[in-house]
Amino acid sequence: MDFFDQVGKMAIGSRLRLLTDKITADADAIYKLYGMPLQAKWFPVFHILSIGNFTITEIAQQIGHSHPSVSKIVVEMSKEGLIKERKDKLDGRKNVISLSKKGKELTEKIKNQYTDVAKAVEAISSNTQNDLWKAIEEWEFLLNRKSLLSYVQEQKKLRESEQVKIVPYKPIYAEAFRNLNKEWISTYFKMEEADYKALDRPKQYILDKGGAIFVALYDKEPVGVCALIKMKDPDYDYELAKMAVSPKAQGKNIGWLLGQAIIEKAKSAGAKKIYLESNTILKPAINLYHKLGFKKIAGRATPYERCNIQMELEL
Repeated sequence: MDFFDQVGKMAIGSRLRLLTDKITADADAIYKLYGMPLQAKWFPVFHILSIGNFTITEIAQQIGHSHPSVSKIVVEMSKEGLIKERKDKLDGRKNVISLSKKGKELTEKIKNQYTDVAKAVEAISSNTQNDLWKAIEEWEFLLNRKSLLSYVQEQKKLRESEQVKIVPYKPIYAEAFRNLNKEWISTYFKMEEADYKALDRPKQYILDKGGAIFVALYDKEPVGVCALIKMKDPDYDYELAKMAVSPKAQGKNIGWLLGQAIIEKAKSAGAKKIYLESNTILKPAINLYHKLGFKKIAGRATPYERCNIQMELEL
């Protein structure tokens, strides 16, 4: 076990496979011990059929196996004369699987084996500090809600987001501010007059009017931008606008970090409400705004053709 001590928990799949292989090898030997013409991999199908008759699809759903896997097991068990098939009376396209006479005889013969194996597992459990069965149930519950891949993706995003630095705008970032916004706008829509004004002259149209711009740096390269624009509006203090993240840097939590920086800047300026405009085809962006606390509103005039959703955040 030196390998697993060195590698640690990231080798959980390999370790579980090793344990499964060990148990499966013993399981086949146990069937021979009791004179049962079964293979360990057949057990789930055999057990389900001992309860009733089912189609391959129904068996697969109940035991959590794939349809091809169950089909293969059914073929193997048929060759041993343990099961039989017949057409469904209600749907001739389906085959109903049931135990043969030989298979049904095994359901009685195997009862002693069931008893002994259950007690053997209990004996092992009594000598452990942790209940493996309950732990497996907990892992299955959690992984059914969210896959291991999703957990790893979250950790990857967190690690990479720690390498992101949010900095105030400087003239050296003017090109990045323009190009990042132009890239995403041109991908989904078309550049409009209001875009050119803000992107070509950010100092004049954003900063000099009491707004702010933040830049996300990853490995010292500007990969994301977002602006806080001062509004002349009795209902809103600022607008969150011109948020753009480079496609090559997506998945690093950059939008969230920029949004948080903008919100904190608005709070420090004494703002009560922030406004934004977007389009519902930008689902990741809309999800981000909801996550930041923005809520949908309607009925305001907008200079942008592409705007079909308006949102606000009360601070």
